Amino acid sequence: MELPAPRPVLWPLRPLESAAVSTSSDESRTLVTIAHAPLEQVTPEMLAWWYTHVPGDMRYAGSTWPRYLVWHPLDHISYEATTPGQIEPGARLHIKEALGRDPSMLLDLEVMVETVDSQSAVISKRILGSSIVRLENEFTRTGSGCRYTTHLTIGDTTPLARLFLNRTAHRRAFPGPKLSAWIRHHIEEIGNLENFLPDLYRYRADREA
Repeated sequence: MELPAPRPVLWPLRPLESAAVSTSSDESRTLVTIAHAPLEQVTPEMLAWWYTHVPGDMRYAGSTWPRYLVWHPLDHISYEATTPGQIEPGARLHIKEALGRDPSMLLDLEVMVETVDSQSAVISKRILGSSIVRLENEFTRTGSGCRYTTHLTIGDTTPLARLFLNRTAHRRAFPGPKLSAWIRHHIEEIGNLENFLPDLYRYRADREA
C-alpha cells in the first residue's frame, strides 16, 4: 500500500534501550510489558484527555496536521472512530500503521475501548468473546510528570482461543518480527508524547477557558 508522506521529525525518537521490555508466554498467550522512561511534564490528566481526543488536527512544523500523524511522524497512517460520539468505553476505533514505514509490517486493527481515565487506557480486539489482542496503558503521577507502563497480551485463555484463535493472533496480527517492530514503534510513539502533548493540552485549555 502507499504510505502517507512522512512528517517532519522535530525531536529525536526514543531508542529501544530507553525502556525496560520483558516478554513471557502463558497458556499459548504472549505477554509483553514495557516500562517506559518517565514522561516529563506529562500528567495522567493529559493522557486521559489525549486518548479521548486523538482524532482532530494540531499545528506542527508550521502546518496543520492530524494529531495521529504527529504522534508518530513516520509510521502512523490513520486513526478513525467508527462509532458516533465521544471516544469512551464501548467506542470502536480503526487503526492503521506501518511499523518502521515498512508496508510488509502493516498493523490494521479494529479495536474497542475498554477503559480510558487518568489511570489507564485499555483497548482490545475481540472475536466471539475472546480477546485476541489487548493493550493496557497505565500511568502514575511523578514529581515532574508521570510513569507509563504498557502491557500487551496476545491471545486469551478461553477454550476457543486455545483451540485456534491464539495461533491466528500470533501468525497474522503479531508474528515474531512484527511484534519486535511494534515494541520499538510503541516506545517511540509514547516517548514522543512529552514533546508535544503539554503544549497541546495547554492550548486546548486556553481555548476552552
